[in-house]
Amino acid sequence: MATDAGNRHWTWRYWARIGAVIVAAATVVMLGFSGVTWHTPWRQVGEAFGIALLFSTIIAPMLAVVMPRVARAVRCRYVFPFDWLVLVATMVGLATAGSFLAILILTAIGYLKGAGIIATWMAGSLKISILITLMFGIFTTVLESMRSRLNEATVALRTKERDEAEARRLTAEAQLASIESRVQPHFLFNTLNSIAALVHDDPEGAERMTGQLASLLRSALDSTGTPLVPLEEELRVVRAYLDIERVRFGDRLRYSVELGDGTAQKLVPRMALQTLVENSVKYAVFPSRDGASIVVRASASDGRVRVTVEDDGPGFDPATRPAGHGLDLLAGRLAMLFGDRASLGVASRPGSTRVTIDVPAESAIHNPESAIRNPQSAS
Repeated sequence: MATDAGNRHWTWRYWARIGAVIVAAATVVMLGFSGVTWHTPWRQVGEAFGIALLFSTIIAPMLAVVMPRVARAVRCRYVFPFDWLVLVATMVGLATAGSFLAILILTAIGYLKGAGIIATWMAGSLKISILITLMFGIFTTVLESMRSRLNEATVALRTKERDEAEARRLTAEAQLASIESRVQPHFLFNTLNSIAALVHDDPEGAERMTGQLASLLRSALDSTGTPLVPLEEELRVVRAYLDIERVRFGDRLRYSVELGDGTAQKLVPRMALQTLVENSVKYAVFPSRDGASIVVRASASDGRVRVTVEDDGPGFDPATRPAGHGLDLLAGRLAMLFGDRASLGVASRPGSTRVTIDVPAESAIHNPESAIRNPQSAS
């Protein structure tokens, strides 16, 4: 509806400008070519203006309809000055046809009589029509061309702003989802209760778990500052999260991390692997009485880094995951950070779910805040 209203508004303004051109052209012809002066009787002034207005009213709409289409076609096929040669030839043709039609109308209503009408037309009216048409036609064509390019630039700018706003929205949602998933009340309560239970029986375990929780929360809260982190740093967070959950699930949660050569310092989106591992815990470990195994693999080759999180849970249909799911948000983050250079692949069936992140291989930059202290980093 808004688009239709905008088109109607543009059409109305366009034809309003054409109407102004018609009046202006008729005025110029009356004052410059009809011999009208301050002493000319008003009746003759009106007659001269009416005839000029007739010519303008016939020729200008023809130009208004034909010239924009011709201009678009010419710009695609010819370069300067050949494009303008075609445009000028088109204007001359329209001026000739329009002025001839005006002469026929004046003859039909009895204003022009006698022989030699065509010769008179070619000697006077045709020349004036071509001159005025070229003068106003070239001016209007240049003006509308500039206006069209300005509109195109405006649309492109608005599209870019819309895309940037969408990217910021996806980033905000992804960051919020990451933070919320790490600070959910039940997760914090379970972790704090586990720490409290370990304080008396296993003080070292309680201290270790406190450090793991601090590392996890620090990474979640820092996600707005450094969207890309070294893979080894992301894996420290993943291990911290899994070790916390192992206190809850015990032997039901089994995991391993396989880090290929040359991948430790490659950059990956912060909390990306955490999102995938958390999905495996939620959908593979938690529902099963026997739990599940989670394997994280990372490799680098051909200028790419591929990280896979695989579990042996019940699986799911990737096509049915709801909008706003963690995988959807992660896919949006990858698109925002890498464009079409990154991908997120999902392969799932009963007994095996594998999610793969494939991003360009980039070396980590120096970041003094990137090292997350974790007593279990060697595990």
